[in-house]
Amino acid sequence: MALTRDFRQTVTERAQREPEFAKALLDEAMTMFCQGEPEAARLILRELVNATIGFEQLAAHIHRPSKSVHRMLSAQGNPSMDNLSAIVGALAQSMTATVEVRVLQRA
Repeated sequence: MALTRDFRQTVTERAQREPEFAKALLDEAMTMFCQGEPEAARLILRELVNATIGFEQLAAHIHRPSKSVHRMLSAQGNPSMDNLSAIVGALAQSMTATVEVRVLQRA
């Protein structure tokens, strides 16, 4: 029987071991939001929170209940732009990353 590994555990361990991987996850989540895929973006952010600062610390940082933050980042979540901005800002700060938005024109 083949050994399998839990996806979440793999993501968490790699994000903790490789800061650039964590930053790439944040970048991918933001790209997905901008491209109209908010459900997938929220799930990536959820995994990133679990792998980095954790929901309790994030909730304290953005002054929201932990349970509310969990709901915001669920597949059916619907965070306001204020909450989403606070979440991304807290993640970026914890990873010493900079979030930069660039609009590219398509040919």
